[in-house]
Formats: sequence, structure tokens, C-alpha cells
Amino acid sequence: MRLKKFAAIGLAALMAASTAGCGGGSGSASTEAPTTGATEATETSQAETAAESAEEKAEPEGNVDRSKELVVYSNSTSNGQDEWLLKVAKEAGFNIQIVSIDGSALSDRLVAEKNNPVCDVVFGLNAVEYERLKKEELLVKYEPEWVGEVDMSLGDADGYYYPTVVQPLLLVYNKDIVTDPPQDWPDLCDPKYKGQYNLFQLQGGTAKMITASILARYPDPNGEYGVSEEGWKVIEELYTNGYYQQDGDDYIGNVIDGTVPMSELWGAGVIRYQKERGVEFGLMLPEIGEPFVVEQVGIISGTEEEELAKDFINWFGSAEIQKGWSDNVGAIPANQKALDMIDDKDIKDLMSKVKIQDVDWGLVSEHVNDWVEKIQLEYLE
Repeated sequence: MRLKKFAAIGLAALMAASTAGCGGGSGSASTEAPTTGATEATETSQAETAAESAEEKAEPEGNVDRSKELVVYSNSTSNGQDEWLLKVAKEAGFNIQIVSIDGSALSDRLVAEKNNPVCDVVFGLNAVEYERLKKEELLVKYEPEWVGEVDMSLGDADGYYYPTVVQPLLLVYNKDIVTDPPQDWPDLCDPKYKGQYNLFQLQGGTAKMITASILARYPDPNGEYGVSEEGWKVIEELYTNGYYQQDGDDYIGNVIDGTVPMSELWGAGVIRYQKERGVEFGLMLPEIGEPFVVEQVGIISGTEEEELAKDFINWFGSAEIQKGWSDNVGAIPANQKALDMIDDKDIKDLMSKVKIQDVDWGLVSEHVNDWVEKIQLEYLE
């Protein structure tokens, strides 16, 4: 079984290397992060502080042997983002192998491995993808020790997956150039904004979820894929009026220099790029709120290390480790205790401005693939 695991991990790693971040760009450091968006490890002192906290929680409960290999799949650990996690996990006694795979490819991979599972724990995917895994009976029901520290309206009521990171999805703009900014996504259909806003490629999580959150405003059980004619008209105009990101685009550079002065962006990316580029973006904050993508963690059914997987999740999702994860990769923790503990004022400031849009994610889960296919075939030729 372990030989099979090593072979499959090698194949998965090769797949990960062939896929860029969720924005689809591949030529610069400005490609979109996979659903979450995150920075590289920061100050050594932060890592040491978090590692000390990890050591305090290092002793497993019961007879769990942390030296056994645990295979972790994630779409939130590419571009060196896994370095800190590997370090503190090792210090806590875990022997984890992280396989980084792009979001949609990750869930496809797990489904393909259903009858011969390689993965033990998966984190980073959003609820839409976890619902797919749940329907495929690929998840183990469990309850982590930190369940009382997260808002379970963001997780699974049946207990198959739990929230770890929250990502508000936004439109940012250059305040010096866009003097009359849009107030909501449908406003971008106005001809005055033609070519002025960047839309990520639809295979990425951010673009897919923003688009889905707009279409979900126009439900019609008799409409095409559950959406009214009005909703499809809005999406058609949104995509034909905007600039669709091309591979290699420095879309943040384009916002800064005014080439394309507005862009979709995930929350942690806002914080990251403002720090890296020394800018302050304008934020579109619709009255209806912003769609939130919530990264989740779950255990894959068929794992030979279920108790070890539970022990790892108890450790990984704890307030101390989630604070360290936030400090080092810029993630916005779903764990309220961790959010209260973090030092990054930019994260706290952003979270004070945004509010969760009420989206029918059941409708989204049912139709999102059809929606994406229709847009790609009809509006992006």
C-alpha cells in the first residue's frame, strides 16, 4: 500500500506542477493563489513563536503514533506555502507528506482514487467541492476538538467537513484612476467600464465562485440551469464588457499602472499585494455583501490512519496553529480565537469592512459546472 502511495504522490505532484494558480496566469508571480491566496513564510521569529505553541500541543491523545506517514492533499500549499506547516508539524511529531494540487483537479483526483485511496486528509477546498466529495461518499464523519471555536454555519451541518480559512471575494480598483467606481457586480455591465476590469479564468476558484454568486441572485427553476433570462443577460454583458485574463498577465501591475485598473481578487490577496506593491486598493463593497469562499478540512474515507488524521486535524485547526498559519502565509482564520490572536491589523481591518453575502450554495453546487461550460462556450469565444 505504501509503495502505491508513493507512486500516486509522484503522479499528483507532476499534475500540480502542470497547473497554475486558480487565476490561470502562468508567467509571473502575480498568478492567482489556489482559492485562498497566501504569502510566503515571513519572519523567522513568527515561525519560532508558532512552533513553540505547536510544541505545547505536541502530545497526541490516546495511543496515536504521529511518526506514521500521513498524506495530506491541499490546494492551499503551493509556491512554498507548505514550508512553515511542514516545519511545525515535524516539531509536533507528525510525519506528513503534502501534495499540492489545483482546486478542481484536486477533487477530480480524489474521485479518481476512490477505490484505492492515497490521501488521508484534504484541506483547502471550498464547500461546493466538499459537497461533491460528500455525495461520492469520500468523507469520514467526525468532530474536531475546536468545533466550538468556528461558526459552523460556514461548515457542514452533518459533520463531514469543517471551516479553517475564510476568503471574501472582492473587486479591487486603482483609486487614482477609477473615480466613479462600481457599487456592485452588475454595475460593471455599464459600457463606461468596458475593458476596465480583469476577470480571472473560469477554471479558478475565485472567478468561478464570484460568477456563481451573481447567477445565484437570479434563481428560476424553469430557467436554463436554474437561472432566469435576466441573470444570463447580466453574465453575458459582464464577460463581454470586461477583460478576460490571459496566461502570464501581471494583473496587479495592470491595476497599479492603469492598463486594466480593476480586478477580481481574494481577501488574503488584497492584503498580500498591498504590502508587496506598496499600494492601497479601493474595494467594491456591495450592499448585498461579498461571496465568501470558506476553505474546509476533511478526512478521506478508506484511510488506514483515521485516528492519526483526527489527531492531525485537532492540531492543525487549533487556534495556536491557525494563528501561526495566518502569520506566515496570510490566511484569514475561521477559528475566532485565532482571529482574535493575530497581530496583522490589515486582516482585522479588512474583515471589519466585509460581510457575507447570502448565497444558495446548494443551487451553486448543483449547476456550477454547467454555468461555467455555458459561459466558456457562448460568451468567451
